[in-house]
Amino acid sequence: MRGEPAWDHVVSLHRDGSCFHTSAWAKVLHQTYKHQPFYLQFFHRRRLAALIPLMEIRSSFTGRRGVCLPFSDSCEPLIFEPDMAGVVRDRLLSFAKQRQWHHLEIRGGKSFQLAPAAASRFYGHALDLTGDSTQMLGRFAGSVRRAIRKAERSEVTAVVIPNREAIGEFYRLHVETRRRHGLPPQPSSFFFNIYEHVIKHGYGFTVLARRASRTIAAAIFFHFGRNGLYKYGASDKRFQEFRANNLVMWRGIQFLVCQGARKLHFGRTDCENSGLRRFKLSWDTEEETIDYFRVDPSGQQLPAFGRAESGFHKTIFGKLPLMFNRLAGSLIYPHLD
Repeated sequence: MRGEPAWDHVVSLHRDGSCFHTSAWAKVLHQTYKHQPFYLQFFHRRRLAALIPLMEIRSSFTGRRGVCLPFSDSCEPLIFEPDMAGVVRDRLLSFAKQRQWHHLEIRGGKSFQLAPAAASRFYGHALDLTGDSTQMLGRFAGSVRRAIRKAERSEVTAVVIPNREAIGEFYRLHVETRRRHGLPPQPSSFFFNIYEHVIKHGYGFTVLARRASRTIAAAIFFHFGRNGLYKYGASDKRFQEFRANNLVMWRGIQFLVCQGARKLHFGRTDCENSGLRRFKLSWDTEEETIDYFRVDPSGQQLPAFGRAESGFHKTIFGKLPLMFNRLAGSLIYPHLD
């Protein structure tokens, strides 16, 4: 992307600007999956009206479409002139028609609704990071505080390590965790590109939890401006009793506070996943809904779409050797978003 410093600067001026909106994330998606980026700026009377990051996904299996943005929990357009939202929508649909997309998908719609109703809905959770860390800890549910104390008593340590080796440690656990959930892992190149373009440039970090020199849990956090994001987590199930995941989260929160972040987003949660929803609420988070919109180039709303989260494929991926699971991921994910 040419002019990326200017783009990222403008993104930083919007209160909802996140790492997903940056040129760094665009490079991760393009280099990993070869999706074509279209990062659009709309002006009205020489004033910036909106920024809309888009990726064109071309697949012989899943079609040709525009998404804002693939593999991003929420990445709605950044609207600077609310009165121009209707004009921006019309121009965006015109662009979709020009590119001959089967459909256009927008993820998030607090200030820009592409259609009257959402095609899919998720929960989002955000933690206010302002104030004293000790007071923040006191607001967490008792189960969270007990888990953190148990991890510390069990001689688990959680450290922030923003280097490439930490990504390798995370990926080892990620592959095992995805198989446990009956899903293939993202290719390793995806995570090493996250290191090269996100973490290496100060937009993220890795937290590793270790016990007796063994890494038993890990997470990747993003950080841009005042917004932090818990993006990926993984763990070794054999050491689940030590509650290392909770300590990883707490260490990530502490580090973000030191970096000046004001809010931590916990990512999206399927509405049917009540267990994960309860876990995120136990961190004293504020809950919201994240709407995904999907329309054809004429603006016609498309039917609600589902995500295959259960079924025969989960049994297959749950039993495949790790090597074949990794191969499956490298073949499948370029066609998904």
